Amino acid sequence: MNNADNAVEVNRLTKRFGQFTAVNNIDFYIPQGEIFGLLGPNGAGKTTTIRMLCGLMLPDGGSARVLGFDIARQPEEIKKRIGYMSQKFSLYNDLTALENIKFYAAIYNVPQKKRSQRINQLIEMSGLSGFEGQLTRTLSGAWRQRLALACAIVHNPPMLFLDEATAGVDPIARREFWDLIYSLAGEGTSVLATTHYMDEADFCNTIGMMYEGELVALASPESIKDKLPGVLLQVDCTQPIEAADMLQALPDVLNISVHGAQVHVTVKDGHAVKGIEKALTHAGFTLNAIEIIQPSLDDAFIAMVTHHRAQSRPNSID
Repeated sequence: MNNADNAVEVNRLTKRFGQFTAVNNIDFYIPQGEIFGLLGPNGAGKTTTIRMLCGLMLPDGGSARVLGFDIARQPEEIKKRIGYMSQKFSLYNDLTALENIKFYAAIYNVPQKKRSQRINQLIEMSGLSGFEGQLTRTLSGAWRQRLALACAIVHNPPMLFLDEATAGVDPIARREFWDLIYSLAGEGTSVLATTHYMDEADFCNTIGMMYEGELVALASPESIKDKLPGVLLQVDCTQPIEAADMLQALPDVLNISVHGAQVHVTVKDGHAVKGIEKALTHAGFTLNAIEIIQPSLDDAFIAMVTHHRAQSRPNSID
């Protein structure tokens, strides 16, 4: 996998904390200029992975290279060349937006001759024009997010790490933030983004789904959805939680999950629809509608986690 065209290369990367394995033998690579999404629930190992790749934490096994530098032997070289932005924006609340950008430009040693031009570019790119003199603590979450991104890329890093950077802002702000990330990738910046928002995966070229420290899937978003086994049904009925519990026992049901007032049921094939209808009616539930739908990444993730658990604990009884 050693390829000069890859911004990141990870080989059997492992991290333990005592007896607990936070990251377990994971492999992936990120071609230059691509957006890679690391998805999974809190505690899956995403942040531990990103901290190792940023040179902030040593691995206990395996290896990885970022921009050609080894994370264990050359962490300082990596830190100079990457941008990093986390959920807890590293901003100084008592400074203005402009002062924050100037501060990070100095920290990252942006050449004095280019500093003013670069700062002006970032203010325009992030839409902060008119907010430069405002104290950071008075900015909304969405504007603070844009400012944090500007500070993270002030030195024009070829590699950008985003660790839950979209948490805590509204969906419109998240979409606008991803538009900025798209424009950076279009200019050649490689991006690794961790998130627990499944809908953000569609913004990525490739996604790795993490669960309990392991990569349970690694492919493009569409490929992962297409590989979901069986047929997905959306069932609209009364008492969805109770209905899901009842349907779980049917032989043709592979996976089941409740989405608000509806139940998503993965069955072996389309012929199972009549059996689902009959079972619900017989059990006293009112069936409003049932239809075959395209799976979402939530559906795919639930199916993969279920499969992962079955493989990890083949003899367990739920």
